[in-house]
Amino acid sequence: MSSPEPAVRAARNGPAAPLTVAVTGAASGVGALLTERLLAAEEVRRVLALDERIGDARGAEWHTLDIRDPAIAELLRTSGAARGSLRHDGARDRDRDRETTSGPVDVVVHLALDLDLESDPAARTAYNVRGAQTVLTAAAAAGVRRVILCTSAMVYGALPDNDVPLAEDAELRATADATCVGDLLEIERLARRAPRAHPGLSVTVLRPAVLVGGTDTALTRYFESPRLLVVAGSRPRWQFCHVEDLVSALEFAVLDKVEGELAVGCDGWLEQEEVEQLTGIRRMELPPSVALGAAARLHRLGLTPSPAGDLAYTMHPWVVSGSKLYEAGWRPGWSNEEVLAELLNEVAGRHTVAGRRLGRKDAATTLGAAGATVALVGTAALVRRARRSRRR
Repeated sequence: MSSPEPAVRAARNGPAAPLTVAVTGAASGVGALLTERLLAAEEVRRVLALDERIGDARGAEWHTLDIRDPAIAELLRTSGAARGSLRHDGARDRDRDRETTSGPVDVVVHLALDLDLESDPAARTAYNVRGAQTVLTAAAAAGVRRVILCTSAMVYGALPDNDVPLAEDAELRATADATCVGDLLEIERLARRAPRAHPGLSVTVLRPAVLVGGTDTALTRYFESPRLLVVAGSRPRWQFCHVEDLVSALEFAVLDKVEGELAVGCDGWLEQEEVEQLTGIRRMELPPSVALGAAARLHRLGLTPSPAGDLAYTMHPWVVSGSKLYEAGWRPGWSNEEVLAELLNEVAGRHTVAGRRLGRKDAATTLGAAGATVALVGTAALVRRARRSRRR
């Protein structure tokens, strides 16, 4: 296993002067949590919250816009009351505040991503890639010193020969076969090119493990199934990251305590057998050809949102070390066991088969006494029905 690079900023205690930080995607999810956290940080003077709607964070300066709009460069350069920013209550800032609140942004945290399983893939890619490209270009044009992006540890790829755990500088061997991974790989490429294209701009990328806490992904839906699908011959390992830990790691990056490419996750990992014991959900083991073939057909027919590539992340290890953050003094507040318990609470009452979430009526029919067997038969019936419809 290759040795991890040291955390370049680990020796610093924090920035010398209070920061002005802009957060995209600030109205919901991780962006909303980070905005609230930064507002409470002594090292942060101002927080610009950028989104298509105004969120709940009191004290932030809200700007509503499409993150793909190149006009964001001017906003980052001369942000503040002089541009008519809105406080949480929607009131215009008073003239007397202009001199103290206007000025350039020091750090941009880009969290405006569409990772919704139900989104149109082409539109989702256009939004994600164009948004990251616009933010990086605008930040450089505005003289912003640092941009922080968030992708996923999925970019390392899930492969049977992966080191356990993976070092941050491990090769990114993922392909675009899984949900949103193609978008994340392109964002990673943009992040690596940006400092070369724009000298003076520093780009930090955080890569969380399976993210839990108000999230809906193919990997969280795995735990909504009546049985945990296990592909015969595979040996998955599970590592989670609670959104609260991701937010605290993002704050570390904002405060310049660490930089570069950073993996974020709980200590260690759980074997599949441990997961089954902790969840109380029994496994359904299928041969690789059956599992992968069925997943591909269901997705091709539009019956499930998850492509067959998502299965790799339930088959092979992609555990990360997180050594850079550890060397900088960061520690996760959640264990894998605690995050898994939180996930089970969140998905209670939901029913998913092959990545397709079922309504209450469908669940009562599909997930009855016969459990996974009926689910598999029902899935085959859906395939046959779709084929007949296409022929007609």
